[in-house]
Amino acid sequence: MPNVVLFEPQIPPNTGNVARTCAATGTGLHLIEPLGFSLEDRYLRRAGLDYWPLVDLHRHGDWESFEHRRRQHGGRLVALSSHADLPYTRFQFLTNDWLLFGRETDGLPEPIHRACDARLVIPMRFAATASQSGVRSLNLSVSVGVVLFESLRQLNQLTC
Repeated sequence: MPNVVLFEPQIPPNTGNVARTCAATGTGLHLIEPLGFSLEDRYLRRAGLDYWPLVDLHRHGDWESFEHRRRQHGGRLVALSSHADLPYTRFQFLTNDWLLFGRETDGLPEPIHRACDARLVIPMRFAATASQSGVRSLNLSVSVGVVLFESLRQLNQLTC
């Protein structure tokens, strides 16, 4: 089963909503610090409702700590970025992928982009370009849901 990784998330309700999605799918959630909030934040807890005990939650003190763990477990690091060219729908997910999502305000730093095995984009009809205004990105929790469910669909890991 893929893992969801949030790099230095900043907005508590987004992380709470991602945690609820991970609880519903049985997906591991990895948070790379520093976080822009406390895990005791009431908005975070509220967004995750009473599902927090169902979340397979892992905290990493920094990027290096996360990378050490990922290397021990193996698998590809797959970044989601508005700067990527390959749509997530044209990518073949594997069960041990690590789905990496950046900060809500500024995404992933370039050195982390370079460390990834693949970089994917969620296509948008009215996406912003260098010469045209439009939507820069989707909400973090929406992005996680879209990509995670596609990976689970491909891997035949959705049950009804």
